[in-house]
Amino acid sequence: MKLNDAVVGAFLIALAAAILVHIQSYPLIPGQNYGTALFPGVIAVGFALTGIVLVVRGLRERSPLVSVAPWLRSPRLTANFLAICAVLVFYVLAADALGFLLAGAICLLALFLKFGVPPVRAVVIALVATLLIHTLFYKLLRVPLPWGILERFAW
Repeated sequence: MKLNDAVVGAFLIALAAAILVHIQSYPLIPGQNYGTALFPGVIAVGFALTGIVLVVRGLRERSPLVSVAPWLRSPRLTANFLAICAVLVFYVLAADALGFLLAGAICLLALFLKFGVPPVRAVVIALVATLLIHTLFYKLLRVPLPWGILERFAW
């Protein structure tokens, strides 16, 4: 599915407006000319300017607001897209209960099998990749990943 640039631009302008309204309640930093709203405000202005450019370009194109991309006509590619969406929903729902290691490995394994990776290779890659990702995020970047049912084995 392809959205006309004017639609995306309008969304960015609306998002910018919402951010600018929301940051009005942010406190000032004592002794400073700026407060905590400065950087979100700068980003919101960037969104708005980008949105204006996209709206102008989208209106000049005179293309339909929404059009179906050619890949959506392929049942296989549409199924692949839906599989990725399903895996993301599964992870969001299961990660706290199962933990990152189990939920991540299940997600990767499911996608590898869906995309035609041989089963033994899919299992090995899913396990190694999940452990590598966990190590990078949990140990090096100190991102608190959920342990779920493996809490007592946390390292």
